[in-house]
Parts: sequence; structure tokens; C-alpha cells
Amino acid sequence: MQETAMFPCESKFLGCYLHACPCGFYGTRDQRECTCTPQQIQKYRSKLSGPLLDRIDLHLEVPRVPVQLLHERAAGEASETIRKRVERAREIQLERYRDRPVCPFNSAMNGQELRLYAQVDKEGQELLRLAFETLGLSARGYDRIVKVARTIADLDQSERVEAAHVAEAIRYRALDRGRMGE
Repeated sequence: MQETAMFPCESKFLGCYLHACPCGFYGTRDQRECTCTPQQIQKYRSKLSGPLLDRIDLHLEVPRVPVQLLHERAAGEASETIRKRVERAREIQLERYRDRPVCPFNSAMNGQELRLYAQVDKEGQELLRLAFETLGLSARGYDRIVKVARTIADLDQSERVEAAHVAEAIRYRALDRGRMGE
């Protein structure tokens, strides 16, 4: 007897660390120079496939921190202020998806919820169109940008997803597209 069982799964890929090249110095502002050939860099970057990268919502480049900055306190928004803004955004999402208690977050929006909760203003729609065309985004990539933009709007406590939210989400998505060979 052959049986099949299906289990619900909501997996999260929390992070990926990848140098720009095998030696780790391509594009850095350090004193060291990259010694890799273009072929080595391309081979190294092709380890992460386009379909895998397409499933990662945020692509961030984090430059090396100079040692002198490790001892200095950066001027900027206090962690407590950021924490409160994130907690408020979580509350907004918990309320928005109260009928979906299993995963009450923007990341789980389906197509109908995207149209209902993530309506993008006209300027934002134009930015999405341009990003779709110039970055060669898939439909999945397009939806992920809108979900991230909705989250940015929640952090901003904005009812609507505006062009500024879309632009920030596109920056997170587009950061590695050129570097990763997509």
C-alpha cells in the first residue's frame, strides 16, 4: 500500500553570506586588492542560482567596518526607537491578518491579499514597471518587492504603499543582481 502525506510548511531562509569573489576583496575599500580573474569571480558567483536568489527577499551588501569604527558609537537612530517601530509594524500586521493567525505577516500574502493590502500609488507602480523591465524580475520577484514595500510602509505607519517604499524595496532587491550575475 502506497500513501502520501502532505504537511504544511512555512520555511524561512534567514541569511546568506557570500563574498564578492573567492579571495573576498573584490570591490572592498581596503588596502588589499582582489587577485581573482573574471572567470573565477563568475564561477564563484554562479554557485547561487537565480531561482534561489529569487526566493530571497532582501539582498544587502554590508561593507567591511574599519577597525577604528568598532570603538566609536555611530550617530543614528537608537536601537530602542527602531525596536518600537518594528513592534508597531508587527501589531499592524497582526491586526491586518487577524483572520489568518497561522502566519499573520506580509511575507505570507497571497495574490488577493496583495491586491487588497498592498495597493501601490501610481508613482510606485511606475517604479515597479521599470524595475521589472530593467532588472528582469520574475513574477515572484515582483511580488516579493511589493511585500517588502508593504512592510516598509508598515514601519512608516503608512496606510498606502508609496513610491518611496517601493524604491527602498527595489534597492534591497536590486543590490546584488549585477554582482551575482542574474
